[in-house]
Amino acid sequence: MQSFAVRDLRAHTGELVRNAEAGEYSVVSKHGKPLFVAVPFTDALLDAGVHVALADQMVLRGELSVAASAKMARQPYAHYLQHLSSQGYSVLDDAADAVEADLKTLEDLRGDTV
Repeated sequence: MQSFAVRDLRAHTGELVRNAEAGEYSVVSKHGKPLFVAVPFTDALLDAGVHVALADQMVLRGELSVAASAKMARQPYAHYLQHLSSQGYSVLDDAADAVEADLKTLEDLRGDTV
C-alpha cells in the first residue's frame, strides 16, 4: 500500500496508475487524513465487492488482523474466516511455533501430559 497526498497527485499520477496495474491499492489523504482508497479494478473486486476485496488484500499483506478485516468486510468473524478459507488463504495469524506454544499452554491448563 502506498499513500499519496491530494496536493501531490498530479506529480504522482503515473505511480498511482502503475500501482493499480500491479494490483496494489493506494490511499489518498488530505491534510494527513485518509480521504479515499484507489482500488484496482479486478475480478475479485467484482465477485466479492469492494469491502471484502479490500479486507482480503489488507489481511493477506498483514496490514490488518483477521478480526479487523472481518469488520471491514462487514461480515461476522466466523463467516469471514470461512470466506478466507474457501479462497485458499491461511486463517491462522500466528506462526507454527506460536500455535504449538498455545497448544502446550492449553494442555498445561487442562492438566494433560505431553
